[in-house]
Amino acid sequence: MKRIIVATWLVMSLAGSLCAQETGETTIIGPRILSMEDVVRLAQEKSISAMVNRNAFAAAYWNYRSFKAQYLPSLNLSGGLGNFDRNLSKVQDYNTGAWDYVQNYNMTNDLTLSIRQNVALTGGTLSLSTQLQRLDQFGANHRTSWLSKPIFLSYIQSLSGYNSLKWDKKIEPNNYEIAKREYLENMESVTISAVDYFWSLNAAQVEYNAALQSFDESKRLYEAAQERFRIGTITRDNLLQLELKMLNDSLSIRSHEVSLKSAQNRLCSFIGYKEDTELKLMISYTIPDITLSYDDVLDKAMENSSFSLSQTVQSLNADRSVAQARANTGLTADIHATFGMTNSAESLRYAFSDMSDQESVGVTFAVPILDWGLGRGRVQMAKAQAETTKNRLEQSLLDYRQNLMVSVMQFNNQRSQCEISRRAADIAEESYELALRNFGTGSMSVTTLNQLQSTRDNARTAYENNVRSFWSQYFNMRKTTLYDYISGTDISAEFDKLVK
Repeated sequence: MKRIIVATWLVMSLAGSLCAQETGETTIIGPRILSMEDVVRLAQEKSISAMVNRNAFAAAYWNYRSFKAQYLPSLNLSGGLGNFDRNLSKVQDYNTGAWDYVQNYNMTNDLTLSIRQNVALTGGTLSLSTQLQRLDQFGANHRTSWLSKPIFLSYIQSLSGYNSLKWDKKIEPNNYEIAKREYLENMESVTISAVDYFWSLNAAQVEYNAALQSFDESKRLYEAAQERFRIGTITRDNLLQLELKMLNDSLSIRSHEVSLKSAQNRLCSFIGYKEDTELKLMISYTIPDITLSYDDVLDKAMENSSFSLSQTVQSLNADRSVAQARANTGLTADIHATFGMTNSAESLRYAFSDMSDQESVGVTFAVPILDWGLGRGRVQMAKAQAETTKNRLEQSLLDYRQNLMVSVMQFNNQRSQCEISRRAADIAEESYELALRNFGTGSMSVTTLNQLQSTRDNARTAYENNVRSFWSQYFNMRKTTLYDYISGTDISAEFDKLVK
């Protein structure tokens, strides 16, 4: 019987192992032990927010690739095959001026291979193409003819003075650099959220443990008070107060247990774990000794963050709108020129011999004689909007510097807040322990004891919140400057791998 049981256990273990390998899952025995660094890493790898950030950067990357492609030559093949046409067409006799309907019965096939190049310096477009066309005329007298244009060169240039390619070349590289920095900032936002969930779970765990401790203490105090009441050293009123506190502490355990489970589920969901995964946090209350200089932080923020580049792009877009409004006011003209070689013949063989040249050149223009000030109004409106944009940018820069100064002052003050609150928590804990011993000897009242317990709990919470606030402010400073003050390095990413 023992052999059968052992054999059955081995088969079941092997089957479970194989199933785990097939599904790619790993069985975790006991809680997952995570530090704050582990939570940050998992959030940046597996959270939905991180995936959204990667997809947003990929879109910006391909937009930048499309921008660069418009400055490169493009090769295109176009044409029409099997264009059959049979109808009655209205035709005028040029000798007599009479109109008549003539049977049209033909089919055309054509192919064009062209190379197109935008000229960024001038904003014009240069193209080189080769074309071959076949015309089949059906009916009583079937006839086939070929038209060839082996070389056809054309150039189109606007004379209005507005060059969209030139402005794109100024703005789009900055937009792509902004996308890179915004990706890093968004990933730092993911880090901030992960740290917040981490410390929220720790706070819930601390409060739950404190509720268990309070219930255990109040239970022991009530049992001791029953003995003291029996010998007459405390009143029934004090005994009832202790019993009521014990009951309230027992009720708070369940409430804190629900809060703990909720905080754990939020963290698991954020880092890509199943909701029922049990987590155990590795908490370190040691904080780095960092003091920030406002000038250094400002320099890093202007050098690394997306703020300064965004201001530059907004200013360029305002100037671009003014230039475009001016170009669309008054005289607008385009010049076009073409040159090519062409020939037609009834045989493909002779369609490429005895070529004749083909040239054309011309200017198209439009001049508004009376527009009731419409064009001038558009220019003035564009100027006013550009001036408003630049004033707003100046104000936002002042606000940015002011907020940054306040953030640096708060961060530098937060470390001392942590040290003070830690010392206050130690003192409150020691005071409460002394009060417990004094209560046992009868030299401490119930009211004073409850006050000291409340003071101890509040001091614990204050210390916990100050440490949490330190890390929140630290990672916010990292996001603002894209600089890691612990390692002393700029925050970066392998952008090439993000789009693969």
